[in-house]
Amino acid sequence: MSRHFLAATLSLACLVSAPAFAQAGKVYPSEKRVMTDAVTGRQLILLTNGTVSDAKMYPTDQQWAFDGKHIVFRSGSRAGDGKGEIFAIDEASGTIVQLTDGPGVYLTSIMVSRQANEVFYLRKAADNRLSLYRIALTPLLADAEAGKVSPKGYETLVATLPQGFILAGGFTLDSDGTTAYVGFDQIEAPPRPQGQPVPQVPGGLLAVDLKTGATRTVVKTDFRVGHVQANPFKPGEILYCNETGGDAPQRMWIVNADGSNNRPVFPEAATDWVTHEQFADADHVIFNLMGHTASLRERPTGIMVVDLRDGTVENLGQVPVKSVVGSDRTGPNSFWHNGVTYDGRFAAGDDFDGDVWLIDRRSGAHTLLTTGHVMKPDHAHPSFSPDGTRLLIQSGLLTQGKKLSLIIIPLN
Repeated sequence: MSRHFLAATLSLACLVSAPAFAQAGKVYPSEKRVMTDAVTGRQLILLTNGTVSDAKMYPTDQQWAFDGKHIVFRSGSRAGDGKGEIFAIDEASGTIVQLTDGPGVYLTSIMVSRQANEVFYLRKAADNRLSLYRIALTPLLADAEAGKVSPKGYETLVATLPQGFILAGGFTLDSDGTTAYVGFDQIEAPPRPQGQPVPQVPGGLLAVDLKTGATRTVVKTDFRVGHVQANPFKPGEILYCNETGGDAPQRMWIVNADGSNNRPVFPEAATDWVTHEQFADADHVIFNLMGHTASLRERPTGIMVVDLRDGTVENLGQVPVKSVVGSDRTGPNSFWHNGVTYDGRFAAGDDFDGDVWLIDRRSGAHTLLTTGHVMKPDHAHPSFSPDGTRLLIQSGLLTQGKKLSLIIIPLN
């Protein structure tokens, strides 16, 4: 994919792909309430009530807005238009504000800025061209609260991606706020048969200059790219994975923004099942070495932290083996996804039973926080608040796995 300078085409792109704004800024009343976990006795703060299905951002991504007050989330049905939109909820009051409106919003490709009170997202236009937009949160939320939302909207077009671009693996923002990195397929993939691995086609990473809209190819791969994420502390370093939908022969990869030093992270043995990687700090990646079958448990498994500079690995432990009576599982329990505080103090994990655990990295203690979050219609995906005092999860608990609710778990 050659370099494309898009500034000259932005005006035309605005005409063919500009989103509607009729409901952007719409305010929804608070659904917030408190309940107690039936097993652990811990307080749970329900932010959304399960009437519609609301999903948090993926755990590799920033959950809280730059203002530290709002959590950005996504919903395919809350707006009532059947198209799927982005929302922000005031954690203190529970008030919800709709951020986008209209068709084509990619709910799996949303990024919250770490440098300003902004949200970036991808939208597909009627001509199937993908564009990257920036939402100015501060004026939008202020005007929504005042009941004086601008009909002009609060978005700006950042870039329109090259013609024929095939999105794969989402996108991420560099820690210096200058560049987005977007995963792509080099060719159209065949449909994924139900219950089968993700079809493998060659992929790669595209860099998008957030100031000019210029794009360039970072790297091309011989496999489908997934879970694209930039180092939150070190500019120009991008983590990505071989996305198979299951056990890849070599899951984790990292590359510099100029395409150099493309290399595996944690070279895998044939019996390793690696998944759900994310940065633990500037120099470490946390991931799950899965242990949900008896054969996998023949070797040490659990939540792992690998040093990107020297390759050393720390094992944060695994959930206990327990009975599968009453469970959908047919093998041992295992951590599935993880979260981490960047100061090195805590990690968190959800397991196959929908329980959420806190791990003290200093003492090694594992604490069961909350139970029974069903892991349907999606997984709990724990993420820490910026100050490390709360966990955000999504849960099917209230609806027996039919719809997701957003839940805060205080850790103090």
